[in-house]
Amino acid sequence: MKNQALSESIFDLWLLIGRVNHAVMLVRQKELNEYNIPTRQTLFLYTLDNLGSKATLAQVAKIMERKVDVISRQAAGMEKDGLIKRIQDKPKSRLFRLELTEKGREKVKLARKSEAIDEIFSFLNEEELHQMGLMLNQILVNAKKYDSKHY
Repeated sequence: MKNQALSESIFDLWLLIGRVNHAVMLVRQKELNEYNIPTRQTLFLYTLDNLGSKATLAQVAKIMERKVDVISRQAAGMEKDGLIKRIQDKPKSRLFRLELTEKGREKVKLARKSEAIDEIFSFLNEEELHQMGLMLNQILVNAKKYDSKHY
């Protein structure tokens, strides 16, 4: 009986995490709409900014935990929008480096600021933020471990 109650509590927590993620993402998207930045581009832009001018599709895909073909399509769209440049590494090479354009760097600067996220999490003190980060990271580690064992 106790295990069933625990299992139901875990399921309720899983549902809550999904609802929180959805609500925060909606608020964040509304905030980013002002700058014409889709939330799905934000992680890509941050990743490129952190990797610098030597970034490749494969590196970005690994960090973003996406398939290279998905990242390649997204990169093509972002290049068309003037946010990034795809640069052929060597003549006749299929390997591309990715770089932010000036417009892309501006979008990163704008996207790094978030009054909404700051306000949503403002009730947590520094230690609580740290603890929450540790717990969420452990959930992520466990999910990846389970995935690799079972799928």
